[in-house]
Amino acid sequence: MRLHALAFCFSALLGVGLVACGDDSSASAADTLSSESSLESSSSEITKVPEPAEGTSSSVNLPVSSETSMESVEGSSSSEIAVISSESAQSLSLASEVSSSSVAAESSSDDNDSDDGKCTACDSYTAADPELTENGGKGSVTTYGSITAKETSLGGACNYGQTNIQYYAAIHVNVSPGDNKGPWNGGAACGGCVRVKAKTPDGWKKVTVRITDRCPDADCGVDLGGAPAADIMGNQVGRYYGEWEFVSCECVDGVWGDSTSLWVKEGASEFWSIIQVRNPKDMVKSIAIYGVDTHDFYELEMVVGTENFWTVPEAVLKTDNRYRVVVKYRTGTDDEWKIKGSDLAVPEANLYLYEHRE
Repeated sequence: MRLHALAFCFSALLGVGLVACGDDSSASAADTLSSESSLESSSSEITKVPEPAEGTSSSVNLPVSSETSMESVEGSSSSEIAVISSESAQSLSLASEVSSSSVAAESSSDDNDSDDGKCTACDSYTAADPELTENGGKGSVTTYGSITAKETSLGGACNYGQTNIQYYAAIHVNVSPGDNKGPWNGGAACGGCVRVKAKTPDGWKKVTVRITDRCPDADCGVDLGGAPAADIMGNQVGRYYGEWEFVSCECVDGVWGDSTSLWVKEGASEFWSIIQVRNPKDMVKSIAIYGVDTHDFYELEMVVGTENFWTVPEAVLKTDNRYRVVVKYRTGTDDEWKIKGSDLAVPEANLYLYEHRE
């Protein structure tokens, strides 16, 4: 009898100790046990530990005692709640250890830790079709700018004209020659920013650039302007292996040429006008016009053939009614202009955001 009593006390103390490990100051021991044990309803059920990270052992199946089921906790006395077998305690402890190591392994991965990016003959990467990844790609990183003069972008195929942007690049149009499956997408990539990293003799080097142009050749991935190319290649220009991902342009040095604005193309009139966003936060997803004095609503369409421009409805151009022009980006918050419709009919008008918002 005395041995039974000692065993009961030992089990009770062990159960209370387990409750305290996962508890906070606002929850009772009974509440904690109820929450932990709600996953299992009988001794025949199995608790499966989450998949461990790569390089760790495979998942472990752990038995849970029927005393810890939801049914046994509800309506039980405090002494009954405390009864947890030592086998269950060991199993729960092991589950906690495996789960913790899995989380640590998953959160520690960064930039392909197994590859330091160091290479020899780094400027002679073999030309090949670029590959698409979930948010970017990988393949050739080249340059079409002067790494000594580091001139600013002339706007390229994005039709921005002369800019003050030093950190710029062209992005590939195709994956395989002529398939148009690259991120350029008829100019939709214009204004977006790309974080590029490339292998060099010193290891990975990174730079962030704004897309202002499209690649000229079939094997291009990202073609850098002069300043970013110098940061990665130094004086040894050539074709490098790199990887890239699209990111927001906000708060990135070197990619801003001016303040954000709506630019009206030359030749615009009350009968025809197309506009673009200059110095956007990111690539533009959509532009919509909402009437302030009316209930008008227009979803603008990208111009086919004249890349990075959007068509303004003629009805808007012929009036001095006020409108809200809302630009949505791939990332970040929207931008909104308050303007008269006729403002969008003025050729080469540069409507700065800071001058046209309330």
